[in-house]
Amino acid sequence: MIKLVYCLTRKRDISSETFYSYWLLQHAQKVVERQQALRAKKYVQSHAVEPELNELLRQSRGLDAPYDGVTEIWWESAADVRAALGTPEGVKAMQELLEDESTFIDFGRSRVFLTQEHQIL
Repeated sequence: MIKLVYCLTRKRDISSETFYSYWLLQHAQKVVERQQALRAKKYVQSHAVEPELNELLRQSRGLDAPYDGVTEIWWESAADVRAALGTPEGVKAMQELLEDESTFIDFGRSRVFLTQEHQIL
């Protein structure tokens, strides 16, 4: 399977509480409504927790500030991703989600990329 990994940072003028609530309740529903057009098989949100522990981890490695969370979306294959992006419905769905994301995600401080998992344990 192919997995999109989207490391999210909220816009600076949005509180953590507002960000997580909107992402989980409103945005997730928009993804669900567009699942068929996207040809996605699985969608998961991982919200950052334990800020004190995250800060210790960050400091121990000299890293930049952590992301606010991660979205993961799975497809059966890269061909399915291409097929979704190659249809008017898929393009429209992606555009609608992008427009919604622009209201709560800081694109300049976020990252997105495709991966293939290799399970070790």
